Amino acid sequence: MILSSARLSIRPFAAEDAQTLADYRSDPDVARYQGWSTPFPVETAARLIAELTDPAEPGWFQYAVDLDGTLIGDIGVSTHENLMQADIGYTIAPAHQGRGYATEALQRMLQHLFLDRGLHRVSAECDARNERSAKLLARLGFRREGHRVEHTWIKGEWTDDLLFGMLAKDFGTPDRPVRTESRRTGRCGQRPSAAR
Repeated sequence: MILSSARLSIRPFAAEDAQTLADYRSDPDVARYQGWSTPFPVETAARLIAELTDPAEPGWFQYAVDLDGTLIGDIGVSTHENLMQADIGYTIAPAHQGRGYATEALQRMLQHLFLDRGLHRVSAECDARNERSAKLLARLGFRREGHRVEHTWIKGEWTDDLLFGMLAKDFGTPDRPVRTESRRTGRCGQRPSAAR
């Protein structure tokens, strides 16, 4: 499955992506609010890629975010056992941040999850100190649903979590417009033959 937007492709990871994945996940600034530690060895990246199975099955599936043949980040989707809801997470390599790629990639993935796969709900969570991520989720139309104080013990400290959610019925409504070029122009990615 490949999803296309105005500038990006969202595709399955390939074995040759392991080094680039390891490189940007090894950056302390990238990993600061994430669940992994640095360095992120290439062997770990290769294992993560090799263990990916079917994106339509329950559990996590990691997608590569590609700009003109270059891996610039990833989107993780964790499909619930009921196959009607999912959690979403994302990472963009530092050299490509601040250019709207995360917004574009996430909007295209939401379009796929709600319109192609028919999900009812998508949730997201971020460290409360990660203001850029919280603003991105709000910009995409996610509703802030909670603030859990000192909820997560990670990297030697207690951190607060912000919880966000979006329902299918709210996706693309006037107060939560669809903002991708692919949506406005009618372009869409290839629909998978079997539908994480």
